Amino acid sequence: MTEKFIPKIFFRNPVLQSVLGSIKLRNTGKNSMIKCAEEVMVDAGNSVRLIGYYSKHLEATSKGIVLLIHGWEGSSNSSYIVSTGKYLFKNNFDIFRLNLRDHGDSHHLNKEIFKSTLIEEAFNAAKKVSSMNKKKPFFIVGFSLGGNFALRIALKTNGSKIANLRHISAICPVLDPMKSTESTDKILIIKKYFLKKWKKSLLKKQKLFPDLYNFNRINKINSLSKMMDLIVPEYTEFKTTKDYYAKYTLLNDCFIKLKVPVTIICSQDDPIIPVQDAYELKINSSTQILIQPYGGHNGFFDFFPYKVWYEEKLWEIFKRYKN
Repeated sequence: MTEKFIPKIFFRNPVLQSVLGSIKLRNTGKNSMIKCAEEVMVDAGNSVRLIGYYSKHLEATSKGIVLLIHGWEGSSNSSYIVSTGKYLFKNNFDIFRLNLRDHGDSHHLNKEIFKSTLIEEAFNAAKKVSSMNKKKPFFIVGFSLGGNFALRIALKTNGSKIANLRHISAICPVLDPMKSTESTDKILIIKKYFLKKWKKSLLKKQKLFPDLYNFNRINKINSLSKMMDLIVPEYTEFKTTKDYYAKYTLLNDCFIKLKVPVTIICSQDDPIIPVQDAYELKINSSTQILIQPYGGHNGFFDFFPYKVWYEEKLWEIFKRYKN
């Protein structure tokens, strides 16, 4: 495959690329990954439970396990997760599609609301998934905020190794959450999409735990930044949104001592993730950053013929690792 993603000229608009990432049309037709998926309750430590879906091949044909982590307000059934899983499953990788806390149909499992800072439970879940077949190579792929989680899992492996982990990939990862929130607020179609999903999620949590939460004030808010300013000081341990963002910001030299191989894929025209932050990352030989001229946010689509560039790239990377 080519190292550069250059779609046909009609599909280069970054917002179009970003919208295409989440449309259900991309997952029409048969999907053997979904057909054989089994629901798994993951013990993520400290009484935290997360739901995932595991699709596996026969032991002899499996090339390894891939853990897929969705973005903010996505789920194990997000179009980009299902599409990527389908592609890699077709190429003989077992697929585990994890739901982060309060994503998918999992709001009832834990009383505390989802926070992007909850890396311990995501790391514990990754270790549990890796142990489902310790003889096979283990891979992690995260998208957007899920890419941020994947990169923080990579950082945690410096002190707590996952034995069969071979490679971590992050597609359009959030590096500076404050900038990403501000960027999202500037694009009406994307802002409305996330506002609708986040409000629905919070009100669902309130209905399940009415003695703990009252989110009625969010109905009139029309900005993600303002929502954050309301929710963070009242329902997290952080006094300010700035303190909250700082806890999962990944900039400058934070990856310089990474030991596990990592690939970061992002685009120059991403409307949500400022690409300059990726250019300024200081990395070592374990990390590869692939910055594409086009692709939007989680897009990288081309048509005639249809393909998703990063799916082919992931397969190219993962197939190098043998049992």
